[in-house]
Order: sequence, then structure tokens, then C-alpha cells
Amino acid sequence: MRLHTFEWGDPDAPPLICLHGVTGHGQRYRRLAEEHWAKRFRVIAPDLRGHGRSDWEPPWTYSTYVEDLVDTADALGIGEADWVGHSFGGRLVLELAAAHPERVSRAVLLDPAIHVLPHIALQNAEHQLADAVYASAEEYADSRADGAMTPRALVLEDAELNCDVLPDGRLRRRTCQPAMVSIYGEISSEPPPPETLLAPTLLIYAPAYGLVRDEHLAAYADRAEIVAVPGMHMVMWDAFDEVATTVDRFLS
Repeated sequence: MRLHTFEWGDPDAPPLICLHGVTGHGQRYRRLAEEHWAKRFRVIAPDLRGHGRSDWEPPWTYSTYVEDLVDTADALGIGEADWVGHSFGGRLVLELAAAHPERVSRAVLLDPAIHVLPHIALQNAEHQLADAVYASAEEYADSRADGAMTPRALVLEDAELNCDVLPDGRLRRRTCQPAMVSIYGEISSEPPPPETLLAPTLLIYAPAYGLVRDEHLAAYADRAEIVAVPGMHMVMWDAFDEVATTVDRFLS
């Protein structure tokens, strides 16, 4: 399936494909693209299946998500590319690199969900059983609890980008809730072996959040440049300057 995509930069520049996390959307990369990456790359950020303006139908499995990425890249005339993935998107980059190593020139993993402990995945899946409807953008921002370091203006902007306005004025997040539940089941499964990651890789993580655990750092120590940044899980918000500078250097 071809995914809905957002693009920035010269269409003839080298491709940089950016993948969002669970409940996210492609436009979360807008600021990084406009202020940094689009100067040198054709930046492409899809809405993943079950998210945003892409198709919501199942199956919601890793193999399907990887197939969607390949189909979308093919439709855009892209073979090999640099890939950036945040959270679930980071795990998808690992899955893509294992299944289609020829597609991945370089990989950037932003606080990736390499493997989520089953009891944590269950808690998150149960949370996603509720309909994602909010009385206002302020309630949307409050529900995210991104942390004190996250500029609230960015979360309020995210509400506008990631929600539809209902007839009664409430906001509905543009996500398929059954897909969200299914994804948390997927990310509790064992990841591809580290040795399947052949491309040069940058792994940026937020120690304060704890999603990337010590065993992950050890497993990828000889396969990735590893950089810790302040803040919580939304590293592209909480540590924008650090992420932008580090990725710019890695991709230069």
C-alpha cells in the first residue's frame, strides 16, 4: 500500500525517509526538515498504516508495515535511502534493515522502541482501548504528559495537526485505535538480531525516559554511534537542538 506522505526539500536530492511513532504522524518531522534536513535531502515523512491520512485497514503486523514502506518508496522512485525512525518508527527501521538491507544506506534511531517489556506494552495497549477524543487542544496536551521539558506550544500545534474537529467542537485524534492496540503487541515481540543491522547507524536516546535499556545499549554498542540527550521520549521536541546537530553531523 502506498502511504500518505509529506515532503520537504528538492525532489532530486538524496532521499531521507522519516518514520513516526505510535499515535503519531509524518508532520512531526516538519520543523527538523524545514530548519535542517531539507537543505540537503528530499525529506519524506509518511503517515504509517492506521495513522493520519493513510489507510487504516489491517493487518497491523511488522511484515505489513515493512511492505507499506517498500511500496511507498517504490512509488516515489526510491530504492536505497537514509532512514530516520522515532519510537515505533525506529523499530520499523530495524525491521526494514533486517528484511531489505539493500534499502537502508544509513539509519537514525530516535529513542527507538527496540523492545517494550510485555507488562508495559499491556498497559499502553489498555490505554489505547479508549476512544481518542479530547474536549480541546489543551486537554490533548494534558493527556500526553510529555514532560516539563516539552514546549507546550509544540504539543498544542500537534493537536491541530493530528486531530479532526468533530461537529460538537471536540477533537478526535487521527488514529485507528484497534491498530494502536495491535502495535503494542508487536513491539513486545523480540526484535531482529543486532547483526542484521548492517548500515551505519546513529542511536539517540533519552536516559530519563528509559525506553532504550542497558541491554539494548550493550547489544548495539559495536553497531551504532550512541548519543544520550536530555528530556523524555519526544526527543525531537525535548532535545531539538541536540538531535538536529547530531543528525546533521552524522549525515554530513
